[in-house]
Amino acid sequence: MRRRWAKKIDALSESMTVAVSDRARELQQSGVRVVNLGSGDPDFNTPAHIVEAASEAIRKGLTHYVASKGIPELRKAIAAKFQRDNQVAYNPDTEIIVTAGGKLALYIALAAMLEPGDEVLIFDPAWVSYEPMIRMLDGIPVDVPLRPEDNFVLDPDALKRRITPRTKAMILNSPNNPTGRVLTPAELAVVSAAALEHGTWVLSDEIYEPIVYDRHRQTSFASLPGMRDLTVTINGMSKSYAMTGWRLGYLGAPAPLCEQILKVQQHVVTCAPSFVQAAGVAALQGPQHCVAEMVAEYDRRRRFMTDALNAIPGVHCPSPEGAFYLFPRVVYRGMDSNALARFMIEEAHVAVTPGAAFGRACAQNIRLTFATSMANLRQAAEQMKAALE
Repeated sequence: MRRRWAKKIDALSESMTVAVSDRARELQQSGVRVVNLGSGDPDFNTPAHIVEAASEAIRKGLTHYVASKGIPELRKAIAAKFQRDNQVAYNPDTEIIVTAGGKLALYIALAAMLEPGDEVLIFDPAWVSYEPMIRMLDGIPVDVPLRPEDNFVLDPDALKRRITPRTKAMILNSPNNPTGRVLTPAELAVVSAAALEHGTWVLSDEIYEPIVYDRHRQTSFASLPGMRDLTVTINGMSKSYAMTGWRLGYLGAPAPLCEQILKVQQHVVTCAPSFVQAAGVAALQGPQHCVAEMVAEYDRRRRFMTDALNAIPGVHCPSPEGAFYLFPRVVYRGMDSNALARFMIEEAHVAVTPGAAFGRACAQNIRLTFATSMANLRQAAEQMKAALE
């Protein structure tokens, strides 16, 4: 029988981060004690005042369709957050859209931008879903390679070599998944100069915005001179407020582009869940000490796990500057990252994601999350050390 599904979807790989978690669950269900460090899902509960806001909204009947761009209260709260935290002014009526997760915000923004054959630059290594999204929309993902030996610092020459007349957009992610890098002002200036010179859009994925360590500071790309009207700023509640399952994200964009993105939203999902948006208002307008407490605990785990991994022969693990991932290089029996990930889950019983899932320059890297308990991290470190030694 003739195949009836789309060739471009058939050619996509499954999400490796999801696949790793699925395999961990299979082993756990068969009785194997697996420490899952593959998924970026905070182990904290959503703060109580946010949960109560959603419950109260349900009790009051906020369970029906709302405006496709989002309820006014949340759009105003997002605009205030952009102004307060990011020094970017967005009009809540015409330049903000509330979405069912940050991933959807990225997808509908790309859908509003791309024509078949348009190129989108991705800084490699990058989050696993950027490239498939672009391909699903008939765009062409173009890798800008960053070197592990330079700790993935953005290379201006590599960027220049990848820009062509077909370049429509670039995707930035800082703090970065998987490397944990926070882009410096000098690196951001390189990207902004290229965007201004070539008139390309920049999609700035800032989902890990508050999770930074030591003296590092996240800078919102749209706040840079001349960048506001070339940038789509993407953010959400998942990582900052431990709300991954709530699926609540948002974007800010110049009004003419936002109008086009809203059309995609209307036809794809209508609106983000109504009562979840009430929880979003509580998250942004309520006490923020919950975020600071989570970041402090992530920092404690980061320091422990970085030291523990670097104590294992053959492992080199830079200390992440932001987010909650470690991206060590592991030299063991000539294994590449896919073989290492299989070895870790089957032999060490620790689920990790192969570096190859994030790019072509990471043949010996694996990604581990430290968004889990210290007890799990201690056990994982012991099991990895025993297996690798």
